[in-house]
Formats: sequence, C-alpha cells, structure tokens
Amino acid sequence: MAEIITANIGYKPNQDVFSETMQRLAENDKDIIAVTSDSRGSGKLVPFGKKFPKQIVEVGIAEQNLVGVAAGLASCGKKVFAVSPACFLTARALEQIKNDVAYSDNPVKVIGISAGVSYGALGSTHHSLHDFAVLRAINNIIIVAPADNYETEKAVELASQTPHPVYMRFGKKPMPLLNEANDDSFAFGKGRVIREGDDVAIIATGETVYPALLAANKLSEQNISTAVVSMHTIKPLDTALVKKLAEKCRAVITVEEHSVCGGLGEACASYLLQQGIMKPFAIIGIPDEYTVTGSQQDIFNHYDISEKGIAARAVSLLKK
Repeated sequence: MAEIITANIGYKPNQDVFSETMQRLAENDKDIIAVTSDSRGSGKLVPFGKKFPKQIVEVGIAEQNLVGVAAGLASCGKKVFAVSPACFLTARALEQIKNDVAYSDNPVKVIGISAGVSYGALGSTHHSLHDFAVLRAINNIIIVAPADNYETEKAVELASQTPHPVYMRFGKKPMPLLNEANDDSFAFGKGRVIREGDDVAIIATGETVYPALLAANKLSEQNISTAVVSMHTIKPLDTALVKKLAEKCRAVITVEEHSVCGGLGEACASYLLQQGIMKPFAIIGIPDEYTVTGSQQDIFNHYDISEKGIAARAVSLLKK
C-alpha cells in the first residue's frame, strides 16, 4: 500500500521546483529562455534572471505579446518557457497559443503559474478553471498538471526536450512528495499508479492527487480498496490505464482543480462511454458556477475536493 511522506521538511511549491529545474537546465544549455509578462517574481524566476540575464525576456503585462515573442524565439531554435498566471495566459492569449504555438508547431512550453484556485480570495477573475477545457479543444498541445515536486522536476526536464508545444500548470501551495515517485518512469501520456485497489479508482490530477490519496487511506479504514492515479497528463490521456481501472474496479471517480465542464472528468467519461464501459462514475471538481470566496483550501473543502468529500463520494457510488 502506498504511503505519503508526512514530514514537512523539504516540501516546496511546484512553482519553486520549476524555477530550480530551469536554473539547473540553463547551466548547460544557453538555448533555455524564459519569457515573462511582469511575472518573474510570482513565477519564482528572479534567481534565474540574476544568473542568466541574457536568457530571460520581460514583455510586461502583455500576455498576447508574451506568446508571440515566445513563438518567434522557438521558431529560431530556442527552448522557450513562456511564464504567466494561468488565468490570464490561457484566456487573453488563447488565440496566440492556438495559432502561433500549436498550429505553427512551435515548441513553446506555456507555463501557467498560480493555477486553479491558487489565488484564493482574489476570486473568479483570477481562477483558471477553464484551461484544460479550452486547450483540450486545440490540436497539437500536451497538457500537464504535476502532482508534486518529483513530477514537476521530471515534467520540466521532459518538456525541455520535447519538440512540440506543451502547456504546464503549477500552484502556489507546498506539495507533499509521494514516496513511490522516486523512479525514472515519468512520461507524458502515462498516468502514475500511486496506490493499487480493487473497489474504487480515483483518477486525480495536479494538486488534487494528495487529498485523493488521503481519502484512499480513510476508505481503507472501512475495508474499501482504493486505487489512486496521478493523471498528470490531461492530453494525451492515458486511455489504456483508464480502461484498465474501470474494468477492474466497481466505481470510478475523477478529481481536478478545474471546472467539471471539459476537463479530466469529461475526458475520462467520454472515453469510457465510447468504449461501452458503464460503471458508477463521478466527477469531483468546481461546479458550473462562480466559486465561493476563500483560500484554496477553503474552496477545496466547500466543493468536496478533500479527504472527507472524496471518501464520502466513493462510499455513495459503491452503494449503487
């Protein structure tokens, strides 16, 4: 049975690990370029800029220009990471992501920081609960939401070597490590089984994997065997793993820090339905409404993206 590391020592926000990995990669690769829209502070890129002043471009608060400049640099052979708050990057600059990056196949790494409801009390204007949905509808872009520091480091390393567009989102909260993640099996499009189980499968992504694993531990107290998957890649979806879990388990739950419309849950549901696999199924995420005001944890608790909420939904599904 998988366990999570419970000590607080070493926990970092994924954004911090992104910055540290960028610095390490840039030490030996002068083609690594960071482009920011007045977000080097919030994107944790101040140290990067001090170490590599010739490898960072600041465009100011102009997200459309950010993506256009990044696409131009990528077309010249640079390994470009375009960094900006996810809520603005995937809304204001959506046309540029669609045309300058994806359609033109410029291998820009579009980095959405402070994603999901990380901005908490700043409200719905600053939440990115649409990014999976809009980008899933655009061809030729990989969509990634790392769950912890390990997945973040591996995802950034892999993205730097990927010759196609990538969208990656990070939150602001320190994330516990998953102790079974100390291997070299990370790959885009391949979900990571964090815990094995036979009764219910919880397929989570990003910062919701941790509460999903806590819920699995809680369910074990009721003799409910729960599989937990970190589905870090939303697109391409690991459909083989989704199918395997649905055929093996009595019920399936997806969990995401995103609208229930158009994200991980609907991607899994659509695939299973088209395969003719009918199991009790639930999507846990943000409902089709403007969110309540509060911290990220307040919002998670309100919408049952929590140990208690996920466990309760699993018990309810299994009764069906």
